Amino acid sequence: MKIIMHWMLAAILVIGGTTTTLTSCSDKADNPSKDEPEQAVNEFLDEEKGDERMKALYGENKQITDGNYDQSLAVKCINGTFVGKRTDGVAAYKGIPFVGQQPVGELRWKAPIDCVADDGIYEAYYNGKSPCQVEDVFQIASHYPQGEDCLYLNVWKAEGASAATKPVIVWIHGGAFEVGGTSEPREEGCNFVRENPDVILVSIEYRLGVFGFLHLSHLPDGADYPDAQNLGLLDQVMGLKWVHENIAAFGGDPDNVTIMGQSAGGGSVTSLPLIAGAQQYFKKVIAMSGAPVFTRSTQQSIACTDKLIAALGCKTVADLQEVDIRKLVDKASDLLDLRVWAERDGRILPLDPYEAYANGAAKDITFLQGCTKDEMGYFVYDFGLDAWNSWAAGRKAEKMAQMTGEEKALVESYCQDAKDVTAEYSSTTRLFDQITFIAPLFRMSENQTKAGGKSYTYFFTPESSWPLLKSGHAIELSTVFNHPEETLVTGRIFDATFSKTLRRMWVQFAKTGNPSLSASESPDGKVKEWPLYNLTDKPLMIFDEFDIHPEKESQRKILDWERTYFLTKYYCI
Repeated sequence: MKIIMHWMLAAILVIGGTTTTLTSCSDKADNPSKDEPEQAVNEFLDEEKGDERMKALYGENKQITDGNYDQSLAVKCINGTFVGKRTDGVAAYKGIPFVGQQPVGELRWKAPIDCVADDGIYEAYYNGKSPCQVEDVFQIASHYPQGEDCLYLNVWKAEGASAATKPVIVWIHGGAFEVGGTSEPREEGCNFVRENPDVILVSIEYRLGVFGFLHLSHLPDGADYPDAQNLGLLDQVMGLKWVHENIAAFGGDPDNVTIMGQSAGGGSVTSLPLIAGAQQYFKKVIAMSGAPVFTRSTQQSIACTDKLIAALGCKTVADLQEVDIRKLVDKASDLLDLRVWAERDGRILPLDPYEAYANGAAKDITFLQGCTKDEMGYFVYDFGLDAWNSWAAGRKAEKMAQMTGEEKALVESYCQDAKDVTAEYSSTTRLFDQITFIAPLFRMSENQTKAGGKSYTYFFTPESSWPLLKSGHAIELSTVFNHPEETLVTGRIFDATFSKTLRRMWVQFAKTGNPSLSASESPDGKVKEWPLYNLTDKPLMIFDEFDIHPEKESQRKILDWERTYFLTKYYCI
């Protein structure tokens, strides 16, 4: 088995978090070793234990031709009737295709094809394949069967709930646009929907890496591939179109859809409102630790493509078509500076997404967005201190080479004065917290508000029990999806009332566009009033584990407005 971790070295990347099951915190030492999470994942995936669990996750959905199926679990959609499975009061429909043809063969690097009418009856028992990607020790979905035929979605709905149409949340997974998938156990939707039966949850797959974000139009035969640089985003739009046209059959409201994503998923859901025609499919956005900062210019895209084809000995798209899929994926991963992300191409995505927001491109979309207190803690932990500090120093120098003398002075001044710096958590690490996650978050809230739009902003602070991780990237995900047993990032189980309150706020936002809770709606019986972001007070909701409360940014001083906010103009890469 090939275990790849170095994909994160490509840049300060947006990852989808980590997933596996560990024992609860009560069974652990106070200061667990770094080896424990990786050991747990390896045990999950070893030949004796892992194969059986993976088999339980995967199977091939087949057409039903003998009439032998549970009609109460059959839902008629445009492209077929799909039969789900029932688990403890939740009906799950997995592996539903949302395209008319999968992007294989001549359709590789082509825009997704819309569904066609189909009267067939099909199983919807198992997840579709994961997109082609390297195997990563912290991404269970990467060990799932992979293929280019990966454009499927999952639907979860509670049974026995009210007959009223329900708001819909569509989840878009993270993973740096390179790894991940809808088969992540931590992001499985049964627990979420069982606790919140008045919403429907959907998860969408999309093409990753060189299959979803490879610029090709500059090659001699590239004119036939005008969308290749942003196919992953177009896949997401097509999935949302399927939801819009079919979710009513599941009891969902097509006119009350919220798109939600974390990391690269957060980058996706803040990019989708800027794609022509996409806004008709959703009304609200929940963006966790992600923003349009995780994009690249056309020049950067072309440089990546040229480096890849040179390494493979190719000159044309036709040449690339002949390369073995596995070799193509592995070679792209091996080129550490091949940052295969969505492209600000000026056609699908604006050349400056922030400016587009400031000009009102999404003023009719309501946002709930935030980040964690110590985003880079994940990377400090994962790399190890020495490797991280070496890499971060080099990356800092690379970024500062782009700056003016005045800008460099501001950055160095910030590093000299940075708060919460320890022997394990350097000023450079704090700088990357600022420029990669915190500053982009506030720029999104600022620009959306300036344009007359609405933004609810949060800051997540509970810390992991693992050394170095602190309140790191992806730490909130097991809480969001109600999988407290998935402790690979958290190292422990967060307070139950805190966790339920967060989920209740997310659901309330999806239902009403306002995440505030009345006393009767709040799990602890206390009002949770979440103020809209404004340009004067800059209020946000602080998610402390035992004190969820609103606070002015000036009180917490999360962002250094003078010395780091300006760095969003350099984007992430």
